[in-house]
Amino acid sequence: MTFSNLRLLLPFCGMLLICWLVIAYQASANLVQDDIVDSSEQAIYPSSALDSSAAPLDSDATSSTSSLVLGAENTSVYLASLRGKRVGLIVNQTSMLDQHENNAAVSKPIHLVDLLRSYSINVTVMFAPEHGVRGNKGAGEHISSGKDAATLIPIQSIYGKNKTPPNSIMENLDVIIFDIQDVGTRFYTYISSMHHMMQAAAQHKVAFMVLDRPNPNGEFIDGPVLDLAFQSFVGMHPIPVLHGLTVGELALMIKGENWIDNAEQLALTVIPMQGYHKSLVYNLPVPPSPNLPNYQAVRLYPSLCFFEASAVSIGRGTDFPFQVIGHNKVRLGDFTFTPASKPFAAPKPKLLNLALFGLNLQHSVIQGLDLRLLMDYHKAFKAQNIPFFTAPDFMDKLAGTDTLRKAIENGESLEDIRLSWQYDLALYKKMRLPYLLYP
Repeated sequence: MTFSNLRLLLPFCGMLLICWLVIAYQASANLVQDDIVDSSEQAIYPSSALDSSAAPLDSDATSSTSSLVLGAENTSVYLASLRGKRVGLIVNQTSMLDQHENNAAVSKPIHLVDLLRSYSINVTVMFAPEHGVRGNKGAGEHISSGKDAATLIPIQSIYGKNKTPPNSIMENLDVIIFDIQDVGTRFYTYISSMHHMMQAAAQHKVAFMVLDRPNPNGEFIDGPVLDLAFQSFVGMHPIPVLHGLTVGELALMIKGENWIDNAEQLALTVIPMQGYHKSLVYNLPVPPSPNLPNYQAVRLYPSLCFFEASAVSIGRGTDFPFQVIGHNKVRLGDFTFTPASKPFAAPKPKLLNLALFGLNLQHSVIQGLDLRLLMDYHKAFKAQNIPFFTAPDFMDKLAGTDTLRKAIENGESLEDIRLSWQYDLALYKKMRLPYLLYP
């Protein structure tokens, strides 16, 4: 090819290069957009999701827990480090585990405190979060310090006014272990108790160990990211309502992002699970609290918890809390139920002894964060000129912002409401990457 012919081809090559750059840029932009849109789509469900005749969600399980080994069950990794130490436990009724040999369970489930005592580990105190160390206290109910009736080990309350132990207890500990089943929502208070105990451990230079457990809502990342102006015990961290982390991953993030004072001097250890992934269907073997009695309640909890700030009942005081919804005056369904006093789960439930009409969600396929019921009920209450948000400040604490409540009150569309938090979700997804332990 002559030089003159090559010179004629140069403009054509330049145009090809420009076209290639435009295509590459558009592809990159689409990838970023997909990252943002993904979290929006995961909670948009067909209308059949509200059909109470639909099959239960867990009947469609394609994952198995047969190969799952909990952090607490990974005894060969952590037991030796506890010998000769003064140990404090943050535990409750969910702190159960199987003992394993060659990846097979060899005994019936045992509570962590009993396991450690069988290995002569010096457990000096148990710390009681919301619902108590045996899980028999209702939401918000006072938790007293004292002694555990089964083991006679001292119990120190970390729920209520005193969210951290007195110095006299911290000064006599070498390590604190957290082993409690979480449900993966920002407003479930076990992770707030973990935060405060990590803070105390850092201050007193006590080691902190998390025995990791599954997140039963682990495949979802959704909802507004908490604005620290609305920080409270039902929302401690700038994370979304559904954060997609295990308690171990969250503990790593709390330390790594310096969300506690003296984070750099906290000796944090996470004992990971084996055989776990975020989409694993995990039917909790023990209810995590009195009003989340089964898998269905745990899956509905992220969407129904906002009703706690409203005039509507979500079934506290019945045999199916967080699985029904209703009111005595505003009627959006024909299912009837009557809340009654239940000493351990709901001593004084909302709309006590009133016949309520609403929806039975015990077999619905609602999952993730679904705001349609909340918005439908608000609309119905507004049409009858009845106040819906009876505790607006509490609603804002649950949401981590006042923008969600105001958007609902202003009649904004579901699409616009969900779009409002997508940018913050994209930033959160990138922030969490260094702390992920599981696919």
